[in-house]
Amino acid sequence: MKNILEVKNLCKSYGKFDAVKRINFSVAQGEIFALIGPNGAGKSTTLKMVASILQPTDGSIIIDGVDVVREPEAARHKISYLPEEAGAYKNLTGRGYLQFMAGLYAETKADEKKYLERAIEICGLGRRLKDKLGAYSKGMTRKVMLARALMKEPKLAILDEATSGLDVINALEIRDIIKSCAKSGMTVLVSSHNMLEIEYLSDRVAIIDQGKIIETGSIAELKKRHQAENLEVVFLKLRKT
Repeated sequence: MKNILEVKNLCKSYGKFDAVKRINFSVAQGEIFALIGPNGAGKSTTLKMVASILQPTDGSIIIDGVDVVREPEAARHKISYLPEEAGAYKNLTGRGYLQFMAGLYAETKADEKKYLERAIEICGLGRRLKDKLGAYSKGMTRKVMLARALMKEPKLAILDEATSGLDVINALEIRDIIKSCAKSGMTVLVSSHNMLEIEYLSDRVAIIDQGKIIETGSIAELKKRHQAENLEVVFLKLRKT
């Protein structure tokens, strides 16, 4: 299976502070790949560079054959990006918001209809889509935001802290949505500081700390390699070495 995302020697510096320090990883088509680590490790900075929101200091990012630095506009057509604190128009209904976004993404009325129908299916909110977003719980809002990000079936979905702050039921539902999209061939790059949550979601992970990737592999590989019962223990052991 071909790689949809290739990150090589990626760096981001702010003056003398190096937020991301020459990291390398790749993500195959249909794979769910997670960047995990503590707050401030460089996860969100990396995702923003992949999404072409931040300009790298050095290194390269290739998405489905397109160089993000050299051709950011072309790269944006292949991705969707959902930040941790994504906002919405609270005076719009859930359906009205999704229809508005579908209209922005679509080049034809047929595409707009297809995107809207897909978003309604993804969020699974049924009649609650008639209510205004301002009346939604955090979990419901997150489902609408995720549906917005996935409605056009991007080559690469970039999800920053996809389940952050959600209760168990909503987190499970969000995970199921992401897994379903990956099974259909979508590639997913996620970040999280919740390592136990990621164990149930991702195919492979890269553990990042202080701007550096310190280990990469599948969940099973990492736990076996470090004789650990979960990723949190893997991380703690790596920090001590």
